[in-house]
Amino acid sequence: MLVAGDDVEPALLAEVSTLGHPPRVIGLFRRPEPSAAAEVSLALWRVSDPGNVGALLRSADAFGAGVMLSEGCADPFGPKALRAAMGSTFRVPLARFELRNAVALVADGGEPLADVELERYSTFVLGAEREGLPEEIVERCDVRATIPVRSVESLNVAMAGTIALYERARRDRS
Repeated sequence: MLVAGDDVEPALLAEVSTLGHPPRVIGLFRRPEPSAAAEVSLALWRVSDPGNVGALLRSADAFGAGVMLSEGCADPFGPKALRAAMGSTFRVPLARFELRNAVALVADGGEPLADVELERYSTFVLGAEREGLPEEIVERCDVRATIPVRSVESLNVAMAGTIALYERARRDRS
């Protein structure tokens, strides 16, 4: 590790940092190769906001799940995703997007999540922030589920993924 004032000039740290006030320490790492999917995973379809990808990594870490990423997802190793993940990026198994034993989380028209036998499924599929999941992806899933909400159109993708993982973990403990 290099520390400003020792081996690296503070101006160089400022140049490579994305922060307004650069840190005095930076780290370098090799990106891990995609691994096999975890027992329970979030499959992200074109989730482009790095904050949402990072938040979903943090939730996956909290509930012992993995994350599968489609093409078009934000880079989980980008600065904003890393900050939102709070270190979880390095603990969560990352894999390529695939659909197996899948629950499509849709804004409306699905079976209420509380009524789905979640123990039968290992993958929660979440779509892009604006578009959600395309119909061809939903059709490849085993079931459609909706998290009922009262006065808003839908939940943020990171919130929906967290609720789904929590509900699955809660049932696994029962």
